[in-house]
Amino acid sequence: MALFDLVGRRWTLRVIWELEQAARPLTFRGLRAACDDLSSSVLTRRLGELTEARIVERVSDGYVLTATGHDLVRSLEPVLAWARDWSRDLTDTDR
Repeated sequence: MALFDLVGRRWTLRVIWELEQAARPLTFRGLRAACDDLSSSVLTRRLGELTEARIVERVSDGYVLTATGHDLVRSLEPVLAWARDWSRDLTDTDR
């Protein structure tokens, strides 16, 4: 349950997503911009929580997902597929 508490916090999944999509480590400023300029205080908190959970790590040139972070993203792929189907079903029933 602790994982659901963590990923359910505002901006957590977005931070993970942006790090997963990045071709190279993202600086704090780069990550903040990628997340539509979320507040520095929230980003600092989320990065601290994700680092403590060993999902994100700070490297010399920014932030990256750890192997555990990449595993988390892969494990969420079925949920993403379900969400796409669900969204499509909602759209189809609205017509």
